[in-house]
Amino acid sequence: TGRPSRELRRGQCRGEAWLLLCSVDRFTAWTPGGPETHRCALPDLAGYDPAVAFRGWPAEAIEFFEGLEADNSKSYWQAHNKVYEQKVKRPMDELLAELEGEFGPGRLFRPYRDVRFSKDKSPYKTNIAAAVGPSGYVTLSADGLGVGSGMYMMAPDQLERFRNAVAVDRSGRALTSVVSAIREKGYACAVNDSLKTAPKGYPKDHPRIDLLRGKGITVWQLWEPEAWLGTSKAKERVVSVLRTAAPLNEWLTEHVGDSRAAAHARA
Repeated sequence: TGRPSRELRRGQCRGEAWLLLCSVDRFTAWTPGGPETHRCALPDLAGYDPAVAFRGWPAEAIEFFEGLEADNSKSYWQAHNKVYEQKVKRPMDELLAELEGEFGPGRLFRPYRDVRFSKDKSPYKTNIAAAVGPSGYVTLSADGLGVGSGMYMMAPDQLERFRNAVAVDRSGRALTSVVSAIREKGYACAVNDSLKTAPKGYPKDHPRIDLLRGKGITVWQLWEPEAWLGTSKAKERVVSVLRTAAPLNEWLTEHVGDSRAAAHARA
């Protein structure tokens, strides 16, 4: 068939993107290739019936992305657009609508890649992804369902406040406790893009040097496709991660906050 095997894809997380800044119709996100600004849209809820609960994603959703990985072309997309709209995007819209009351409004990332400065000219992203409130992230791809939360890549002023708070015993120990509690529940919680050594102004033997070296901190969980993905249990797993991440986001809100430089740039 020409499709990548499950073994080759296993353990990989495709389409990772974590929010830095958001406005009414666009997000700045961090991807493996660096920061990118994406246009985004509110969930399409035309005809949405709140009495019809989110039931997960059917097998056709995973098959759609497997096919897209094998043939990332306009012709494939057009031939399978109905599957995307009904089996991939519609369940995501329904999920975001159900999450909004507790976690805030969701916004979908558009499916088109920005290929202007990329050697890879594949036109479509091989996942569907959405922001959930100010700090949550949900994605579905051939690799499965991924859920994350936190601050993936902080702006310079945020990073300065983060490190200052980590270095102070009271707030630093509080963060260590939060991270430990999240890990005890089985989710990954770690800093991102760590420096190889201590950041300038901090001793190499600081008791929280692992946290100080990071440029962001997130909770992340990826589940491979299984039967539960086509049921309401998919929502239960998303909710579990987002609720578990709440203490981390509360700490970040108190000690880091939004980027003041970003607010100035948007003004």
